[in-house]
Amino acid sequence: MTTELSSKPMEQDLFINGEYVKSASGKSFDVINPATGEVLSKVQEADKEDIDRAVKSAKAAFDTWSETPASTRSAILNKVADLLESRKEEFAKLETQNTGKPIVESMFLDLGLAIDCFRFYSAAARMIRGETIPVASGQLVYTLKDPVGVVGQIIPWNFPILMSAWKLGPALAAGNTVVLKPAEQTPVTALKLGELFNEAGLPPGVLNIVPGFGETAGAALVNHPDVDKIAFTGETKTGRLIMETASKTLKRVSLELGGKAPNIVFEDADLDNAVHGSLFAVYLNQGQACVSGSRLYVQESIYDKFMEKLLVAAQKIKVGNPLDMTTKVGALASKEQFDKVYSYVAIGKAEGAKLLLGGDKAGGDLSNGFFLNPTIFEAEHTMRITQEEVFGPFLSVIKFKDVNDAILKANDSQYGLAAALWTKNVNTAHTVARKIKAGTIWVNTYNFLFNEVPFGGFKNSGFGRELGLQALDMYTESKSICIDLGQHPNWFGL
Repeated sequence: MTTELSSKPMEQDLFINGEYVKSASGKSFDVINPATGEVLSKVQEADKEDIDRAVKSAKAAFDTWSETPASTRSAILNKVADLLESRKEEFAKLETQNTGKPIVESMFLDLGLAIDCFRFYSAAARMIRGETIPVASGQLVYTLKDPVGVVGQIIPWNFPILMSAWKLGPALAAGNTVVLKPAEQTPVTALKLGELFNEAGLPPGVLNIVPGFGETAGAALVNHPDVDKIAFTGETKTGRLIMETASKTLKRVSLELGGKAPNIVFEDADLDNAVHGSLFAVYLNQGQACVSGSRLYVQESIYDKFMEKLLVAAQKIKVGNPLDMTTKVGALASKEQFDKVYSYVAIGKAEGAKLLLGGDKAGGDLSNGFFLNPTIFEAEHTMRITQEEVFGPFLSVIKFKDVNDAILKANDSQYGLAAALWTKNVNTAHTVARKIKAGTIWVNTYNFLFNEVPFGGFKNSGFGRELGLQALDMYTESKSICIDLGQHPNWFGL
């Protein structure tokens, strides 16, 4: 695989009704390679008219797809997984060029998990079932699981191929049709998925992919009267707006929103393991993950020893060309994101936090890209850099006294998506895990997600669960059927 950063710009169209088509307006927008600042792709821009075309296509395809045997839906999803695996290097390179993340992450984490996600929901398609419920004599009652209908899915810019799989897998397995809007910053790999679904035999209209901007394409999708459900992953502010807008048409909504995960190191932890795990927690994908362990709480009794090890290890992390397999931290996904994260360096200093590492833009061959060196602040729990979601390679380290203090600080946040703790004490592990208000709790590890395991948040981190069999609940309606077996009384004596 070449490590050349620059490449000739591509041109990409919308994917509607099984075909790649131009936008109704003819407008397009540039997608930037964040490692170089150069144009990677010129993408057709969807707006209200294109969203309407896509929704109509999805609605027309729904009856046929929803009645397609589960075994057929399963086979198509499995074929998509096969095709994605056969083109793994191609998609990984495009993912890295579009997002700026290291190729080692694109290849082995994002693509690996996405392929497995399609395989998991291929199998799950054949396990969607209702139940027979024992009731009064003379009545047979059973339930069915029906697909919701036309689903609008809006995914973020940080994990485009993986988030596409998370959303499309359960929705299509359950028999829904989909209009997918990838983020305007990173639509490249999501758009190319249309090729794979066509080759796998997905009927036209079942999947439509319409990149565009939130104010136009996103708003049109949420407002559309023929969209039955919106599934959104992104920032909390946008999630609130979507929920408010969707209420006007009583759409079902599921939201996976922001996070500011606490990562707690107790005095009895394996310090070397905790150091390496804590760095992986915050610097994976340049910290651009809703589960990023960006609040690091270290017990006072081991603070100095732990921090010495942490800083030594952090300085060894390679920031570099994202296409180089040895790079561990790449570019932030956009100039807008770089500017936002970089602004928190000044905020931290103004608050009186102590800058221990980084806080500066990478230079040399990386100077044209959006690279920020791994940054570590010694902070206080109440500071903005500790409470607000920075979403970058930016770590706030805070001292704590004991177990109760750790739990109090961990839960003192508007978010509740993920958390972690490091300890050798089984009682501490179970007690703290039970008391932290978050959807995923890691113990002596971090950032490991499995397609079989439900994922979602508490509080302002949203509601609903991605992944696992629980995700199918977000894309199905339960229908109760009651049949009289000839023993129903004549209530009116007629």
